[in-house]
Amino acid sequence: MKLVLMGTNEFVVPIFDAIKNAGHEIMAVFTRAPKPTGRKQIMTPSPVHNWAVENNLTLHTNINEYNYTPDMIVVISYGVILRDNVLSSAPCVNIHPSLLPAYRGPSPIRTAIYNGDKKSGVCLMDVTAELDAGDIHICREFPIGENDTNETIEKLVSKIGSEILIEYLSNPSQYPALPQIGTPTYTHKWTGTDEIIDWSKSATQIHNQIRALGSGRTKISGTDVKILETRIENDELKILRIQPAGKMPMDWKSFLNGLHGAEIKYGE
Repeated sequence: MKLVLMGTNEFVVPIFDAIKNAGHEIMAVFTRAPKPTGRKQIMTPSPVHNWAVENNLTLHTNINEYNYTPDMIVVISYGVILRDNVLSSAPCVNIHPSLLPAYRGPSPIRTAIYNGDKKSGVCLMDVTAELDAGDIHICREFPIGENDTNETIEKLVSKIGSEILIEYLSNPSQYPALPQIGTPTYTHKWTGTDEIIDWSKSATQIHNQIRALGSGRTKISGTDVKILETRIENDELKILRIQPAGKMPMDWKSFLNGLHGAEIKYGE
């Protein structure tokens, strides 16, 4: 099958790899343009950009350059609105990591973890003009463990997404599209402000916040820190890894040793 692939983020790469290894002809890859990152604001290409270059594939970083007539377009975490000239050129499918119509939008994995959900899913769906509203061809449910993070769930989504895409592309007619059922809910882009810990919340809510967003920002005994990893033990929050401002990450015991016996105050 002749395909055009569109994607940007790291977890997309294993899925595109699986498609390539399955023997499909990849006509072109579209990804977001390089953007400045880090303190020095170095222009950095996306993981999908690097993957396309490594595999000697035709690469575009501007959707306005689209001029293809493939058998199908596969879009995963691309982050660019597709216009009619793209959507009318071929059937267009997307992998979305939620049990649609729940958690439409840009951050379904983080939102599910933040909310403490025990399960989610991966849906293979048609791309339409309305955000994440297309009919569904395949949907696979998976559990979310109490210590799963955005990183661990992204790896699981890559695995499941690869499996269902390879199944679908081998025989699309075997998986007719069915409309989404239920009331849609929507996600938003998380920011640094969302990482600030509110110590009036429960231990479980704070744990979910940290594992969803990758860190929680606060003061402990007057020191600005990022809490990087936690666990819940006996309904209490146990800090495992922490990063004081201007220092490398360390375990909780090492941080306590640095306080030299000072009283531990959270949020101050």
